[in-house]
Amino acid sequence: MDAPKAGYTFEYLIETLNDSSHKKFFNVSKLGGTKYDALPYSIRVLLEAAVRNCDGFFMKKEDVMNILDWKTKQSNVEVPFFPARVLLQDFTGIPAMVDFAAMREAVKTLGGDPKKVHPACPTDLTVDHSLQIDFSKCAIQNAPNPGGGDLQKAGKLSPLKVQPRKLPCRGQTTCRGSCDSGELGRNSGTFSSQIENTPILCPFHLQPVPEPETVLKNQEVEFGRNRERLQFFKWSSRVFKNVAVIPPGTGMAHQVNLEYLSRVVFEEKDLLFPDSVVGTDSHITMVNGLGILGWGVGGIETEAVMLGLPVSLTLPEVVGCELTGSSNPFVTSIDVVLGVTKHLRQVGVAGKFVEFFGSGVSQLSIADRTTIANMCPEYGAILSFFPVDNVTLKHLEHTGFSKAKLESMETYLKAVKLFRNDQTSSGEPEYSQVIQINLNSIVPSVSGPKRPQDRVAVTDMKSDFQACLNEKVGFKGFQIAAEKQKDIVSIHYEGSEYKLSHGSVVIAAVISCTNNCNPSVMLAAGLLAKKAVEAGLHVKPYIRTSLSPGSGMVTHYLSSSGVLPYLSKLGFEIVGYGCSTCVGNTAPLSEAVLNAVKQGDLVTCGILSGNKNFEGRLCDCVRANYLASPPLVVAYAIAGTVNIDFQTEPLGTDPTGKNIYLNDIWPSREEVHRVEEEHVILSMFKALKEKIEMGNKRWNSLEAPDSVLFPWDLKSTYIRCPSFFDKLTKEPVALQPVENAHVLLYLGDSVTTDHISPAGSIARNSAAAKYLMNRGLTPREFNSYGARRGNDAVMTRGTFANIKLFNKFIGKPAPKTIHFPSGQTLDVFEAAELYQKEGIPLIILAGKKYGSGNSRDWAAKGPYLLGVKAVLAESYEKIHKDHLIGIGIAPLQFLPGENADSLGLSGRETFSLTFPEELAPGITLNIQTSTGKVFSVIASFENDVEITLYRHGGLLNFVARKFS
Repeated sequence: MDAPKAGYTFEYLIETLNDSSHKKFFNVSKLGGTKYDALPYSIRVLLEAAVRNCDGFFMKKEDVMNILDWKTKQSNVEVPFFPARVLLQDFTGIPAMVDFAAMREAVKTLGGDPKKVHPACPTDLTVDHSLQIDFSKCAIQNAPNPGGGDLQKAGKLSPLKVQPRKLPCRGQTTCRGSCDSGELGRNSGTFSSQIENTPILCPFHLQPVPEPETVLKNQEVEFGRNRERLQFFKWSSRVFKNVAVIPPGTGMAHQVNLEYLSRVVFEEKDLLFPDSVVGTDSHITMVNGLGILGWGVGGIETEAVMLGLPVSLTLPEVVGCELTGSSNPFVTSIDVVLGVTKHLRQVGVAGKFVEFFGSGVSQLSIADRTTIANMCPEYGAILSFFPVDNVTLKHLEHTGFSKAKLESMETYLKAVKLFRNDQTSSGEPEYSQVIQINLNSIVPSVSGPKRPQDRVAVTDMKSDFQACLNEKVGFKGFQIAAEKQKDIVSIHYEGSEYKLSHGSVVIAAVISCTNNCNPSVMLAAGLLAKKAVEAGLHVKPYIRTSLSPGSGMVTHYLSSSGVLPYLSKLGFEIVGYGCSTCVGNTAPLSEAVLNAVKQGDLVTCGILSGNKNFEGRLCDCVRANYLASPPLVVAYAIAGTVNIDFQTEPLGTDPTGKNIYLNDIWPSREEVHRVEEEHVILSMFKALKEKIEMGNKRWNSLEAPDSVLFPWDLKSTYIRCPSFFDKLTKEPVALQPVENAHVLLYLGDSVTTDHISPAGSIARNSAAAKYLMNRGLTPREFNSYGARRGNDAVMTRGTFANIKLFNKFIGKPAPKTIHFPSGQTLDVFEAAELYQKEGIPLIILAGKKYGSGNSRDWAAKGPYLLGVKAVLAESYEKIHKDHLIGIGIAPLQFLPGENADSLGLSGRETFSLTFPEELAPGITLNIQTSTGKVFSVIASFENDVEITLYRHGGLLNFVARKFS
């Protein structure tokens, strides 16, 4: 895998900075003259990376010139891209690291040196998806879910003891009570705090207060439940070069990326170049709001980058988005984000870069920009890029970048024309297309009830929900009979009686995704909570409320601004730092609520400040899920229903019986900004950096091996050596025909990676549950699919195990299919297992947009291990199609205008096809069925690289052969 020295071809472009003779850079602005000046800023970053890494081997001079000629070559050529770094989160990071560990085994078996298997690219892995909400609200009354049984196996971990103490008032006349009185919280000690390195201040006394019991208890169970995984991560950080693990309890991958990992400009051996990143989290795109080129490519491609290979992408079109006007003072930053998201989705930017310019850009904070960039998966763009400008530099100064660093950064970016200035008269770059968005046109809204793109104005929420009850079952409808739409079911909870109906809120979560990077909306939620508590409003106790900040910085400014106790009073108590409700890890609803929902067949609701709300994602029994800004999450929780018109109906009444409306407690934008400027301070960012660099007591004391090869525990139900390399040979074998393949599943449109590879809880009657129970685990120890992504046996059994999977063979949502040789209706895994025993290959029939949603490598790995040889769909989500190729599954596509119905396919036939020796991108293949029908399909390979990977049986085999 050795190659010529990178950058050699263009070393004549190397210059030194004016202000520092020892710092060098490739001055790509001198390449191509006016051609360069016309390039979009995002393409200039691609060009710089190409010039710097041009070695005539992985990156050729022709590739550099193609990027320079972007105007004529866009959408027509493939170009390699070497990102500066890789970011993994633990759900998708653990299979990547398990693959690396397994690759060491395979390389040794083939006679190679396993010590050579290291990531070649700097890789950060954040352990942020392990947290589950075992304790919330009144923590002492909650029973923990021990999950995977590691608490029993490993023994109880040493707790970090909490010693609540009453702090003296010191005579302050404004004191409203002792710091641990519980008057502002639901129980004693509920003042939330940040752990270890960022002490929280009592909002009334400005004195440190202890860690809340809730956070400590959730962390205790998290470390116990995930001990094996954490030990594996620690082994990885020890034996693999260029791997840094950010331990649990620190923050979300995307937020830590913004607050700590982002460089904006890299400096490596005195060479300056733009920061860029790819990774396995769908939120990677957030960093584009800082002027850092980055996007999610999934686990398989990320592993390739970690091994020194480039990402291959079609040179994209770049849509220029001009922002004009200013937003209404009553809309939140999230409304702006959702407004821009809806507009971009309507325009159609799928598979393109979006780049923002215009007078409105300067009005957006970095938090606004990063949140807009974060929503790329929802409007289909590869990324949304905000070039570095004065707002960016001011933000970086605010977060702790030194003056010297900022000066050299600005000098460098201006030298290579990557710095955008509204005042310059040089004009904007040329774009593939220009669209305009007037910020004045944006109104407050939510999204739901089943898809993030279905946006609803808050003023229309009540009528829209009523329409959803009436509509047929689909993306918006629930088809509730008219005579049952006003049904009410009474429940008894904690000694009181409550009434549930269609639209009742049963889950309300302010979580990390999308919003917590934006202080304005988080503080707005806190200020609204403060006004609500002061007005005598409350949240019904049966509603599962939670607050899971993206990082300790959020906790810090919520606490220092004095709003955290009020959030806690309403039930929004900090449960920990990690994805929880967003990935289906909410605590179980009470039996009273579950029985009422079942009894009345109620369409109850979850409301959350995330960016994913597919049906069944939060909880199996919660059919309607809405995305909203944090203050609206709090508002709907107080209302207790989404079936409300905030303009005309009150949230509740004060102690005197006076109606309190949302408008009465909604904080003004000026109030939010004033609090933000006062409390989001530099010390918080410094504290986060110290916390990451110092780690925490549990992580630092965790024992892990440091052997060259990982000592696999054959009894482990978390970490298992996968079977991808079992039949690996030194040379690839010829492509084998697919003969007499049965259809495993016959699927419709918009099958998501959630349908293919669920990340939430493991159902007790599932194939994965049977596997775990056979190994002595109880349902309380199952944990989640996400936590067990390092075990291919669990993940294969979890493939297509989503209860909302609609297989046309079955005719209703269920994780079932038909094993045609026997006629049995079985779990998908059980049917696939029978087919494999019989030596029968499998294919999947699907409609449009197969594999949309989060980019999960197991959505490809799972079908591969089930025996799926090909998928035949009308169209694909690109990332998922890349994953299929990367694992060795052929992505086949119906000819335009054709599908299974138009061709008269029932899915009960068998299918056969042969691959030619000269397999070419986009080649047409013939499929013959057992009924005698022959039809043509497109082999959806886009370039020679994809064909090479497919010939090797996937990317993992290709890379392993390079090391042997």
